Amino acid sequence: MLQCAGSLVTREELTSQLWPADTFVDFDHSLHNAIGRIREVLGNSAETPRYIETLPRRGYRFIPPVEGIQAPLIAVENGNQKGEAVAVASQAKRRAALILSLCSCLAIGLAAWAVRQHFYGKSTVPPMRSIAVLPLQNLSGDAAQEYFADGMTDELITEMSRIQALKVISRTSVMEYKGTKKHLPQIAHELGVDGIVEGSVVREGDQVRVTVQLLDGPNDRHLWSEDYQRPLRGILNLQREMAQAIAQQIRVELTPRQQARLSSARAVNPEAYEAYLRGRFYLTTGFTMKQPLNTAKSYFEESIRKDPEFALPYGGLADSYSYLAFFHHLSPEHAYRSASEAIHKALELDDSLGGPHTTLALLSWRYEWDLATAEREFNYAIAQAPE
Repeated sequence: MLQCAGSLVTREELTSQLWPADTFVDFDHSLHNAIGRIREVLGNSAETPRYIETLPRRGYRFIPPVEGIQAPLIAVENGNQKGEAVAVASQAKRRAALILSLCSCLAIGLAAWAVRQHFYGKSTVPPMRSIAVLPLQNLSGDAAQEYFADGMTDELITEMSRIQALKVISRTSVMEYKGTKKHLPQIAHELGVDGIVEGSVVREGDQVRVTVQLLDGPNDRHLWSEDYQRPLRGILNLQREMAQAIAQQIRVELTPRQQARLSSARAVNPEAYEAYLRGRFYLTTGFTMKQPLNTAKSYFEESIRKDPEFALPYGGLADSYSYLAFFHHLSPEHAYRSASEAIHKALELDDSLGGPHTTLALLSWRYEWDLATAEREFNYAIAQAPE
């Protein structure tokens, strides 16, 4: 940007200059993060830029002009041509030195910022009481892995929703912004939130790498980011770790119970978790259609076979039976019995899950006309995940 001061430097140009063609990295996140840090060092802001201007969806521009120092022509015995060549070379060296000096200042400033953050931990993140988790990007290079990124988004929303002091926008609302080109302030205004969480997921064999960043939505300002890499077996703990980190950044007070839950999670069989996410994908995208519901039910049953102590697929299985009965006239007696068995097993394994309590409330109301139980379970589910 210093070399092209005053002119647009596109995101594509920056990407090609910084990373070789075969580099596997979240370019948008990395650029956004780097620009945010440079702005902080320069005392600059995206809203009133003095040095670096963002041209939405295009790139960046270094605003102040950068001038090289003019070197005088040097007279030499071999004539003017050689003298001019020496002057040009001298001027180029001085310009390179100037750019190097500016870059060095930025590097020193960034280093100082990193040291300050590491040793003093001074947070610049304002308190937030409402947040939206936008759909995580699938950067695996395989469109067939889209279900995995969507499933990770769902689970992060679920974990964030457990924080009672925080309003978290529902999955239904945020999925409308998947692949959107809208600016963050517009999204924040439409959803009525203070903060926005966005990021990406890369699945490589039994390893999962997740990049998340927290943004001041109304002001389109980068606040915090982190990269996580875990084996798939530890994915439940990873989701809770991310939720806890975000809660700490926005200074939301956690109850002792919430802290205990976010600090621990059991390992899960990787194949069971993958089958569960596939089941959730078919359940959420085709819950009114018979074939997707049967496919979802099969995946939940597979997940349970792979890991009988994994609570989440039991809740999904109960939902599958309920929807099949409601939309496709599956025998109510068979559906209720199967759904009831599954939901009680889910709650036996993990009573803190909000979803199964909602399903139990619906079953109690619709099939047993037990309104007292339905009300109790609905209230419990709301307390667990208000949004």
